[in-house]
Order: sequence, then structure tokens, then C-alpha cells
Amino acid sequence: MTNRIFYTRPSITELETGYAADAAANGWGARCYDYINRFERDFAAYLGSGFATATSSCTGAMHMGLAALGISPGDEVILADTNWVATVAPVVHLGAKPVFVDVLPDTWCIDPAAVQRSITPRTKAIIATHIYGNLCDMDALMEIGKQRGVAVVEDAAEAIGSIWRGRRAGSIGAFGTFSFHGTKTLTTGEGGMLVTSDADLYEKVLTLSNHGRARGSKKQFWPDAIGFKYKMSNVQAAIGCAQLERIDELVARKREILAAYMLRLSPLNGISMNPEYTGTINGAWMPTAVFHPATGITREMLQQAFETADIDARVFFHPLSSLSMFEDKPGNINAWSIPERAINLPSYHDMSEADIDRVAETLLSVVRSHRNNSAVRPRQSA
Repeated sequence: MTNRIFYTRPSITELETGYAADAAANGWGARCYDYINRFERDFAAYLGSGFATATSSCTGAMHMGLAALGISPGDEVILADTNWVATVAPVVHLGAKPVFVDVLPDTWCIDPAAVQRSITPRTKAIIATHIYGNLCDMDALMEIGKQRGVAVVEDAAEAIGSIWRGRRAGSIGAFGTFSFHGTKTLTTGEGGMLVTSDADLYEKVLTLSNHGRARGSKKQFWPDAIGFKYKMSNVQAAIGCAQLERIDELVARKREILAAYMLRLSPLNGISMNPEYTGTINGAWMPTAVFHPATGITREMLQQAFETADIDARVFFHPLSSLSMFEDKPGNINAWSIPERAINLPSYHDMSEADIDRVAETLLSVVRSHRNNSAVRPRQSA
């Protein structure tokens, strides 16, 4: 029996297992899309979007969405340097050039001013990634997109439950994408969703998602274009339907855990966590502690402390431009600096208060130990 605290795991109840069992037993033939159709309809309603398409992953959703926008070789797509590689992979697969810009120091999301400076005649899209549930400045980004004639799309993989000035993350841009990986607040094991209120874009995505076969085509097995196969299974969608029925509970628990960490870590100076500004709600997918450079606390110190305490914690995303397949952009100061002094904290649904105490105490102990060590100065020789 391990006493390890894992950073995440899904909340699965009899509702999810019951729906999944029904899909496995009965969701075939004429009923093979029942749960998929229901999940798409209910998810679009939850988001306040006109349309939703269930996919095998958020990466697949992004790939199809960008393809539907016509992104192709020679185009440029601007995105935050702070990102998981899944966000940039579809850009590369489509032959376009990713342009990495810095993030803001407080939200860790894309800096609109850096976006404005990076737009060229070749820019075709801006990807707004709501990192860890934090929100991009969608007002500023949408205004830039409008002024410059560039599509703004939302990578809301980690932002279900987050709200920007009354609108849910993912429902604001030309399209939004979500992840239902097993680590996410709402899970189907693997899977994703593309949402949009643009009817023409939706039809393009539908065609692409079905091997290029247009809806309503008179010819059977006749593709009009080379498409993709990024579909979700009916069993996965059944789990998603159950999770969506519980979404308010699931998001509320994430927010409770973030608030609990903030309360316990409030005695510390020089530490910041996921922000929530006036007019916004943070879905709090991944509580994250970022230490100010002046504290001297490093990622390696934090990793070692959590490993010793038998706690599973994740490192902050490395800047994409630091990866070997891209050119270094250390001028993106925040994107390069923040990961060196940050850690993601465990936040699974069934965490106990004792678990939260143990995680917080581990952070506090790192700070105390570092202060004590820093206070011991070697005696200078005469």
C-alpha cells in the first residue's frame, strides 16, 4: 500500500461506469453514435457554442481546426512559448511556421503586446492557450485579431470551467479545443472536442473529421478531400456524458483545492499561484506555485523535496523554443525563467485535507531549509 500522493487521477462514479456499460452492451449498429451525439450537443450547450465535434484528442481537434482555417505551408501561427508540444505539433504538421512569443509574468499566458509586435503579412492565426486553467486576455487578443484580420483560436485543453467576462473559455475565438485526457477535470480517458459558432467552419471540420467525406453526400464512400480520422468512440463519449453531468461539482472541487493551497501558503512571501482577476473565474485545473527569483528556490529543489516526501508533482512546461526541433528564443524572458522556479501541485478530486496539508508543508519546508542554509555564511579568513 503506497502512501504516495499522485498529482492527478479522475473522479469516476457509478454514473460513469453505468453509462460506459450501456454503451459497451448496446451502443452498436443504429445506436453507435448515441452517446457521441449527446456528448457533442450537451457540451456545446455548456460552452454556449453553436457546434461541437468530439475527437480522439485535443491535438486532433487543433489539427482539424487549423486545417479548416486553411493554414498551410508559408503561413505563420503565433503562440505562447509556454505550451505543451501538442499545441505546436499541428502547426508543424500543416507546414506552417510557429512563431513563439513571451507570456505575461502573472497569468503565464500569451502576452498580447508580444503578439502585436510579431504579426506579419504571413500571420494567419493566433493560438491563445489558457495554461493550467489561467485565462488569456481575450479582449486584447480578439481586438488584435479584428484589427489585423487574423483568426484567434483557443487552446482550452486545460481550461474547462474557466470563464472570461461571462463567456466560457473555448467559446470566444474562431474555434476552441478541449482535452479529456485522464489527467483533466473532465475525462473520457483519451479524447477531445472542437467547439465553434461558425457554421461554415463546423462543416469543414465535419468533412475533415470523416476522411474528407461531406455530410449529405449522395455517393457512398466518396471523399471530396484528404481528411483525418480523429473520432471519439461511443464508450468514451458515454463516460464524457456522465462527467459533464457532474461538471459543476468537478470544477468546484478543483477550485476548492487551489483555494486551500493558497490559504496554507499565504505566510510565504515571493510565491504566486494561479490568478483570478475581476470578471474572470479560474477553472483551476492545475494549481501551480511559482517562486520569485529573489527567493532562490529552484525547480530542482522542489523536485527533490517532493520526491523525498513521496509526492508526485510535475514540472512547469519547458519553453517550446528550448526544444531541440526549434530555434532557441531566450529573449522570451518569462517563458524561459518561470519553469526554473515553479512546480505543479497535486489536485485530484478525492484529495483529503491531510494530503493538501502534506503538500503545502513540503513547500514550506523547502523555503525554511533554504533560508536556514542561506543564513549560514562561511567565516571569512583574516
